[in-house]
Amino acid sequence: MIPLTKEYIDFEVQAALAWHDDDVCAAIATLLEDIRHLRTQLVLTEGAMSRGMTRGWTPTFERK
Repeated sequence: MIPLTKEYIDFEVQAALAWHDDDVCAAIATLLEDIRHLRTQLVLTEGAMSRGMTRGWTPTFERK
């Protein structure tokens, strides 16, 4: 996994903006759609996995 340095985050922000032709609103909208999709996938995964498989770990929706 790539460490989240300020330089790397800045690079990712610039890449996301470039992908959307520097349209900030479009970049944010895409990121929000991605978050919504990933939360749905997390809910589906939580429902499908057993507690024994994860040794009691359960996913959380918020960062700590």
